[in-house]
Amino acid sequence: MSHEIASQIPDGVLQEIARALEQLRYGSIEIVVHEGKVTQIERREKIRFGPEQQKLEQQRIKPAASSTVAKH
Repeated sequence: MSHEIASQIPDGVLQEIARALEQLRYGSIEIVVHEGKVTQIERREKIRFGPEQQKLEQQRIKPAASSTVAKH
């Protein structure tokens, strides 16, 4: 993005776009423009399942210590 174009976009809008990008792992950001002005930012997030995701989940969630349940 050229400096000239970026200077025409309000700082609040640029901050919202940056925040949407920072929080997104998989998905897309759509910026809606009406009459030359940003009117809406849409974020579509995808949650992926598969071998890579399972590895990440296993690293993130450690197995809890097993507890003994008394049977009567």
